[in-house]
Amino acid sequence: MTEDLSAIFSPERLSGGGTGPLYVKLRRTLEEAVKVGRLKHGDALPPERDIAEFAAVSRVTVRKAIDDLVAEGILVRRHGSGTFVAKPVSKVEQRLSQLTSFTEDMARRGMTARSEWLHKGIHTPSPDEMMILGLAADTRVSRLSRLRIADDQPLAIEHASVSGEFLPDPSVVTTSLYAELEKRQVRPVRAVQRISATNMKEADAGLLGVPVGAAGLSIERISYLGSGRAVEFTRSLYRGDAYDFVAELTIGAN
Repeated sequence: MTEDLSAIFSPERLSGGGTGPLYVKLRRTLEEAVKVGRLKHGDALPPERDIAEFAAVSRVTVRKAIDDLVAEGILVRRHGSGTFVAKPVSKVEQRLSQLTSFTEDMARRGMTARSEWLHKGIHTPSPDEMMILGLAADTRVSRLSRLRIADDQPLAIEHASVSGEFLPDPSVVTTSLYAELEKRQVRPVRAVQRISATNMKEADAGLLGVPVGAAGLSIERISYLGSGRAVEFTRSLYRGDAYDFVAELTIGAN
């Protein structure tokens, strides 16, 4: 930190936080300290009892102010570690008119993409997988789950299912699933996506580094070969604060 903690949280600075309840004034004071750089990304806040002592307010007031800033994504709580100033989020814009992989999307933007694998395995297909991918009950399906990261910022959780006919060994996928499917000459050429709003549950919020209940985008995609055969069924959860989906519209004939 670039300034003494007692000065950042002093009663004098708090009194300059405008009108309203004390927790609102403290929230504004904290938000301003982040905005002007007195508190920087990655800085740890002092324990709530220390902030309460510096600012001459109750711990309940401190907790409510911090809760508001965590909900807004300005601060982040890390279990067992404390409360920290969150990393600023850079928006990623994805056009819905192009069928590309996450790796390709990030490369075009000059961003470094990587994944943290959550699961790779061969399974008996679920009823949804059988219906969508056209699989029989006695066939196998490859499932791949991963956390998608760009420039060290987690953006999405992705769960992909591919028929074992097209991908008999999911362990061969190290970076791009589409690149591996292209090697096998079964890369999809079109897809249908369904996007809906959702709120982050605890496990997903933890992986994506957002508060529980934060806004997210739930996306289901079915990708097809030129023959019309479904090759991929993917369920993804994107951070609502970091991803925009853009569609270009034209005027159709009457």
